[in-house]
Amino acid sequence: MAAPVMAADLRVFADPRALAAAAAREVAQLLTTAVREHGSASIALAGGRTPRDLYRCLAIDHHDVAWDRVLFYWGDERHVPHDDDRSNYRMAREALLDHVPVPPEHVHPMPTALGEPSEAAAQYERTLRSRFDTKWPRFDLVLLGIGDDGHTASLFAGSPALEEATRWVVAATAPVAPHGRLTLTLPALAHATMIFVVVAGDSKADALRSALGDRADPRCPASLIRTAPAPIVWWADARAAAHLTARISR
Repeated sequence: MAAPVMAADLRVFADPRALAAAAAREVAQLLTTAVREHGSASIALAGGRTPRDLYRCLAIDHHDVAWDRVLFYWGDERHVPHDDDRSNYRMAREALLDHVPVPPEHVHPMPTALGEPSEAAAQYERTLRSRFDTKWPRFDLVLLGIGDDGHTASLFAGSPALEEATRWVVAATAPVAPHGRLTLTLPALAHATMIFVVVAGDSKADALRSALGDRADPRCPASLIRTAPAPIVWWADARAAAHLTARISR
């Protein structure tokens, strides 16, 4: 039986292509609004397969965005070289950044060339703190996905990173290779102006149901995002939303 959606802004689309196109339109609008209102826009990108389609739609269909005013950051990263095919930075560069006129100095990948993940995390936190003069970073938009196991960014069930209350960026250990990860902490993600969570595929259906269940559950870190002060939009295709009662958007 499908579960009701618990107080969530959930938008469901027939297939991944429709999902990516609709989410890209909204991302483009948010970035354009931020540029118009305060001269620039900041976005923290997600990794994984689903965001790749969204990035491609942005590159192909949204030349009207003032890309030279957009600053790019990452919500998490595998501790691998930037040219590794598992790199979130490489995926975003190939799908989006190589195809829009963004100045190199506006692109801030996590520094995985440093020796230890903890060193890289500390360096990235210094980078963020040099650009945000607020208690927590205030991205105009944070993009997130959900793993089959319910993790989001590189926040996994049982990870000490879930309890972090002061640092913006920490090293984390993933249960699958590559095990070394860097991730923004929950508070660093939660204080964005807007959060989009993008989910596609039937392998994510159980995780999305858990994320939108009756209460936040540390066994499903994606559910903890719901405690954020930022508004959240959940974007899903029909397969990912198969265990929820939700109307397919047009």
